[in-house]
Amino acid sequence: MKRRDSIRYGAASLLTAIITASGYRKTSGQNNSSVSVQWLGHTCFLFVGGGLRILVNPFSRIGCTAGYRSPQVKADLVLISSQLLDEGSVEGLPGNPEILFEPGDYEFGGIEFQGISIAHDRQGGRRFGNNVAWTWNQAGVKILHLGGAAAPIGIEQKIPMGVPDLALVPVGGGVKAYNPTEAKQAIDALNPKLVIPTQYLTAAADRNACDIEPVEEFLQLAKGVPVSRINSDRLVVNKFNLPRQGPVIKVLSYKF
Repeated sequence: MKRRDSIRYGAASLLTAIITASGYRKTSGQNNSSVSVQWLGHTCFLFVGGGLRILVNPFSRIGCTAGYRSPQVKADLVLISSQLLDEGSVEGLPGNPEILFEPGDYEFGGIEFQGISIAHDRQGGRRFGNNVAWTWNQAGVKILHLGGAAAPIGIEQKIPMGVPDLALVPVGGGVKAYNPTEAKQAIDALNPKLVIPTQYLTAAADRNACDIEPVEEFLQLAKGVPVSRINSDRLVVNKFNLPRQGPVIKVLSYKF
């Protein structure tokens, strides 16, 4: 591992102290056979399995996320893709979770995490900086959360990303994430078994302050790929119910 640092955010300041992860506890929970994936809105998901609760990209309720419930859920670890308000709003989270926000290699709770840098806009990161895509193996499932990726996946990203079992891919476009065509290109490059679309227009959006498109735009482009709409915000994934060949797209529902 190149580094084993993590960031703990305090209530008064976004970044407060760097702590080392060398003392992180080990768990035997990785023998658990399933991971529960819960969509909390936009690119925010809660992954529960292997003895850990991992929260990705908690947000502030503004713009495209104005109408979602605040993702104030307990977690052992929080991963964020950037410090923008729609995917890096961590103040007020319950408990005292560890938080990772920079690219690099980490270990927590017996799981290895890798943060992979990719531009957050189509200008090489000059407008919105870099996005951190996160990959890890939880309860036997290799997960890749692309966050707000906006640049094509090059060889420097493809190698550490590998072939995910589950990929969470932004599809709604706008100025700082994949549009449907770019999302399909990323999926073609990664060839994951299972895809959950993220960051698209829903009833949560303040239409005066949101520039993304609905998921249907992406689904129309992905003709020929099996699609299931799940009447739930949760999906249980394990190595036994993953498709043998991918990709298969699962669209979760948000209960407003």
